[in-house]
Parts: sequence; C-alpha cells; structure tokens
Amino acid sequence: MSIEQIRAIVVQHGRLSCDPEKITPDANLYELGLTSLTTVNLMLALEEHFDVEFPQQMLSRKTFESIRALSESIDEIKAS
Repeated sequence: MSIEQIRAIVVQHGRLSCDPEKITPDANLYELGLTSLTTVNLMLALEEHFDVEFPQQMLSRKTFESIRALSESIDEIKAS
C-alpha cells in the first residue's frame, strides 16, 4: 500500500502531538502520541479509504505501531 496515503491518514486521524515531518515510515506511532482511542479512529479511516476490514487477529499494537506495519498489514488483507 502507498506509504504516503497511509501517512496522510495518520496525520489526519492519529492526532499525534508531533511535527508531521517526524512521522517516517518506521517511526513508532505510539511513541509519537497515538492512543487507544485514536487507534480506533485511525483503523476506521484506513478501512474506509482502502476498502478493507482488519481481522480480529490483526487488532494489535504491532499492526498499528508504524506506517510500514500498517502498509504491510493492508497488503496482507488485500492479498487474502
């Protein structure tokens, strides 16, 4: 999935307390301020944008830890 598309959604829905330029593909989103509530908002925005549904087994901190992890997870969902 497009790292830049995911990054834009993270900036819009993640409500991170940092400069958006610091959100690199491998930056830990939780260390940048992502909370459990904003994770849910982010998940819903990603599901709508990419027309996917995160399965129960992917609803973990590891999936939402970075933009790269999100990209890989969305790719995996689309491939199945």
